[in-house]
Amino acid sequence: MAVEMSRTRFEELVSDALDLVPANFAKAMDNVVVLVEEFNPEAPSILGLYHGIALTERTSSYGGVLPDTISIYRQPILAICDTEEDVVEEVAVTVIHEIAHHFGIDDHRLHELGWG
Repeated sequence: MAVEMSRTRFEELVSDALDLVPANFAKAMDNVVVLVEEFNPEAPSILGLYHGIALTERTSSYGGVLPDTISIYRQPILAICDTEEDVVEEVAVTVIHEIAHHFGIDDHRLHELGWG
């Protein structure tokens, strides 16, 4: 059963999840923006997506580029959750998962760490 939740409330949960990022990691995030979108038109069931150049891949020639984006997809997350508490947890996991990609951590390593 999907949870119904306003976009405003969902955006608050994403903001709360960002507040969970340890200060040293939050400070290290560079040229990245976090967006809430309804869904990804190319892959409608994914929960989040990092698009950009991971910090570990940036060279001295990196500069003058648009920010990387982390998209958190509202509809797919709500569709897999039964309660608001489930949404809070899934948003937090998804935000952390996508931030990890910004730091160059791939899906295989995230699964090993329990964040798959």
